[in-house]
Amino acid sequence: MAGTDRGDLTRTAILALLGTVGPLSRSEMARELDLSPATVTQLTKELIGHGMLEELDLKPSRGGRPAQRLGLVGSAGRALGVKVTADHLVLVDVRLDGEVLGSWERPHDPAAPDALEHLADAVESVVREISGVPPLLGVGVGVPGSVDDQAVGTVNAPTLGWQAMPVGERLRRRLRLPVLVENDVNALAAAERLYGRGRTHSDFLVVTIGRGVGAAIVADGRVYRGARGGAGEFGHLPVDAEGPPCGCGARGCLEAFVGSAGLLAAARAGKGPGNGLAGVDGLADVHDPLGAVAALGRAAAGGDVAAREVFAEAGAILGRATAGLINVVDPEVVVVLGEGTADWPLWRAGFEPALRAQLYPGRRDISVEVESWDDTSWAQGAAALVLATPFDSAGAAGEQGRLVRARLIGAGS
Repeated sequence: MAGTDRGDLTRTAILALLGTVGPLSRSEMARELDLSPATVTQLTKELIGHGMLEELDLKPSRGGRPAQRLGLVGSAGRALGVKVTADHLVLVDVRLDGEVLGSWERPHDPAAPDALEHLADAVESVVREISGVPPLLGVGVGVPGSVDDQAVGTVNAPTLGWQAMPVGERLRRRLRLPVLVENDVNALAAAERLYGRGRTHSDFLVVTIGRGVGAAIVADGRVYRGARGGAGEFGHLPVDAEGPPCGCGARGCLEAFVGSAGLLAAARAGKGPGNGLAGVDGLADVHDPLGAVAALGRAAAGGDVAAREVFAEAGAILGRATAGLINVVDPEVVVVLGEGTADWPLWRAGFEPALRAQLYPGRRDISVEVESWDDTSWAQGAAALVLATPFDSAGAAGEQGRLVRARLIGAGS
């Protein structure tokens, strides 16, 4: 696709607009982007010709001829998303419109001396498998820790035992592709902004519950990363200085109470009326904390009073902490995600009253929306790091984002 840099930027702006707000007519695009109708007509003609846009239905008009709407063709590009956990990798192949084309799971030991080489091997094998059409725009990697810069990708992740790990640099050198690395909860927020509730909200919170606890803050449509890429460590909000030890080395963090380890510790200590949890099948499995929490959830759903009390107490602690975060950042909506949402009705019994009681007046009616979850959701968030770069007006993806956009435009050349 020939053209000047300015022309490529304008084409990207058209793709960005349709990717974030959905199908529009040419006249609506011209108004939104402050372009002349003639420019929009010419550029959309090129994008249709190169298979990146398609003509959809006619939009009804109050008078005159109905306007033809244009939409993004999902097959114009794809991204590979990778979620790194403490014991395995999840990889997903995702189209530009968010459709998942395939998923893979690989064992992984982040503490091994060759952990980064093993990560690169796993990613490279899938890249070879999915090469072809749609073209691969890049690789997104989500990690449970802080990342200095998406485009650099140096990771500090205590839960993985990683300190200043050059994840982005190593993968780029191996794959010869654009690679973006980000905190996994921030990556989920990017996916929400692109495909989820965030499409209709510029200011929202994403809160995750599961093995750990996290948060992402989206303000004016952008994920707030902080000075060093570490914003959103909600799980390490101090709750009780005399509380249980946390994996970060401190005591009494939120995660130590309501992460999977905290829930299980409370259950195994016999908290709750009746102390009836000792016989719950699966509760003693220390090698599979999420599985043990699922067993606890089944017991609670089956009527075990002590199990229900564990979730209600954790929900109340989470509710008070979330209220504090809402009072500080004033979002439009809170989206709850993560493996823990499978048991959300059990959390809600303690969460809702504690949240509403602690909210500042005028914010007590804020909506808390819980979304469905599956094993690939984290990796889909990582893929969204790449798929969101054409729509990234703030330039958070830096040079790697520019390379992704060049590959998207070049795909139609």
